Amino acid sequence: MRKPRFKIKNCTALITGASAGLGAEFARQLAPVASCLILLGRRADRLTALAAELQASRSDLRIDTIAADLSQSSEREQLAAVIIREEIPLNLLVNNAGLGDLGTFDDADWSRLAPVLDVNIVALTHLTHLLLPMLRSQSPSGILNVSSVAGFYPLPEMAVYAATKAYVTSFSEALRMELAPAGISVTALCPGPVPTEFFEVATRNGETIRAMDRSHPALATSPEQVVREALQGLEKDKPGVIPNSLLAFLVRGSRLLPFPMIREAIRLGAGPTSPKSLK
Repeated sequence: MRKPRFKIKNCTALITGASAGLGAEFARQLAPVASCLILLGRRADRLTALAAELQASRSDLRIDTIAADLSQSSEREQLAAVIIREEIPLNLLVNNAGLGDLGTFDDADWSRLAPVLDVNIVALTHLTHLLLPMLRSQSPSGILNVSSVAGFYPLPEMAVYAATKAYVTSFSEALRMELAPAGISVTALCPGPVPTEFFEVATRNGETIRAMDRSHPALATSPEQVVREALQGLEKDKPGVIPNSLLAFLVRGSRLLPFPMIREAIRLGAGPTSPKSLK
């Protein structure tokens, strides 16, 4: 018999990359309904400020803040050890932390590319593996992996980032099939451009054109809408969520085309996730 679906109400959620952007928005939208939030990020001051903001609107909410660098395996292991040792009843993992790099591959410093791989792929996979025993014990539970529509395409000037998101989407699909019998829902969130500081960080020194400025406004989605549709999708046990109806239509339509046509569209800057698209 199929186990009950995961419900967000009264959940205990761990949110990675919670100090800004979508991570902070996940915390804000979960705060009114969750029992406990564990906010993880690299910037302790921002985590503290966010916790104070959320606590001011709901004094009975338990909020733990943990400053950690997910690119370090030792810090991931320490985090999981604390959750297991303290018997924190974790039943929602939001793998939101991610890094990007905008520019051609051959001009990139490895010092910029290595953290993208470490955080987007290794940290997400390792942390999920470490916390699965707790998620199993708290079933029904949920895993929400923040991917991107970039993961559906090979993208020049975002080659490594797009490839890492292809991994996240594929990993989420396989994990979903494996964990369904255990009552664990897995959803991949695949937004397009979102106005957060992500692109400011991804842009290299000396670059003056930000990716958000080169994207058609109709393809952009607010952080509030992205998070709202992601949480709704997880509760409905959707395998994936593209939180923009036009972008979802373009992506699904493009996947029916022969790949040589997609490749040429991307090369010409007309693909649905190209920074030049629909300009």
